[in-house]
Amino acid sequence: MAVLGSGAIGHAVMTGLDTGIERVDPFKDMKNRPQAGHGLNFLLVGTDGRDKITRQDRREYRLGGAPCHCTDTVMLVHLSANRQRASVVSLPRDSYAELPAHRDESSGKQHGPHAVKLNAAYAEGGPQLTVRTVENLTRVKIDHYLEVDFSSFMKTVDAMGGVEICTAKALHDKNTGLDLLPGTHRLGGGQALQYVRSRHVDGAADLGRMQRQQRFVAALVKQATGGGVLLNPVKFKEVSSTLLGSVRADRGFGSEQMLALGQAMRDFTPASSEFASVPIGNPSYPVKGIGSTVKWDEPKAAKLFEALRQDRPLAAPSAPGPVRGQAQAQGQAQGQSGLRAQQQPAVPVDVPPQQIRVQVENGTRIDGLGGRVDTALRATGFDTTRAPVGGASRNVKRTVIAYDPRWDRSARTVSTALPGSELRAVAGQGRTVLVIAGADYRKVVPVRPEDPYQGQFGVVTGDQVICGK
Repeated sequence: MAVLGSGAIGHAVMTGLDTGIERVDPFKDMKNRPQAGHGLNFLLVGTDGRDKITRQDRREYRLGGAPCHCTDTVMLVHLSANRQRASVVSLPRDSYAELPAHRDESSGKQHGPHAVKLNAAYAEGGPQLTVRTVENLTRVKIDHYLEVDFSSFMKTVDAMGGVEICTAKALHDKNTGLDLLPGTHRLGGGQALQYVRSRHVDGAADLGRMQRQQRFVAALVKQATGGGVLLNPVKFKEVSSTLLGSVRADRGFGSEQMLALGQAMRDFTPASSEFASVPIGNPSYPVKGIGSTVKWDEPKAAKLFEALRQDRPLAAPSAPGPVRGQAQAQGQAQGQSGLRAQQQPAVPVDVPPQQIRVQVENGTRIDGLGGRVDTALRATGFDTTRAPVGGASRNVKRTVIAYDPRWDRSARTVSTALPGSELRAVAGQGRTVLVIAGADYRKVVPVRPEDPYQGQFGVVTGDQVICGK
């Protein structure tokens, strides 16, 4: 089917979609705005809006209580001038912010400048005060404003056909009802909302939640670019009409801009997107009358936003990726073709393999098996001893992973790389995981850390966090 960029078909398909957009004017009477940089900047905010959801869905997805009339999610999205890269920066909703003088939308009272948590800007002054506050914090000029509530989020995900998410560990949050076992899941709108809202999955709280939101956006990009949405005019119209018909947007964003975005993204791959969170100086900065706020690391944050203004990538220049290079080395170690090994996806794991010390034993009479296993494990990142030894028994049929119970998460990471192996707890063994290679050994599956954030801004690219195929 013809690409949307092929002219009249795309424009004809998109005709009339603007009528369903609820308009806001977040830029009205704004003065002393930052100087425009290169590329295009969107402020994407997620608001509560649970009052628009059916009673059954509110019950099923744990959306009880009153809506807060505040921003639940704030993301700054930068599309590069050459339309080949999207940079997404999450702004913690509890960020310390100083509001400029304004009139309170709900009470009508005039307020002078005062300190708040970032999500309170929307409650006091709606989209306009939110944009002013973010521009004051970042010195990045916002070109477009998009506001998505719970209902529009769910509808858009369902229109996309769901989004595929993978996790290396179980995710449970009794507050949202999220309940995912390790593995790959296709989430519909309701489950996706639980996934991006959950902040009681582990001790990472809001940081973990922002990283899951970023992982979800990466998966959404993959679904749009690889699932035929952008190349199928009918599907693109369905998704666009659902989105545009259920969001609030500035007056300059409509069907023409959606079409332009679709054209720009048609050559996107997951690696075209990059994700970061604002560098944090103090995650529990006390403010009288407000409570604990998130204080940014101002020098690092300034460098991050300067990179956006200058249209520079946040991620380090890409070298041959560890997964690709490691897979090739592993293929050589296992006697596979380099091409086949390169195509093998890396499975996400909870503990980075570089942090796991591994000793390999040959539990068979197969010459050189210990060396092949050691080399293959090292190729996917494990810290092997490079000195495999012969085992006490030479008749081991099934590969064994012996580990100290205190390092059980490390052992599970090793077992992911050696599918079919047997986990055997050995109290007092210490941090080194022992792999006893058995006659069943065939290969090592490449693995990667589930949260491979790196570099000075803690950046991850979309291809590092999506599910492999």
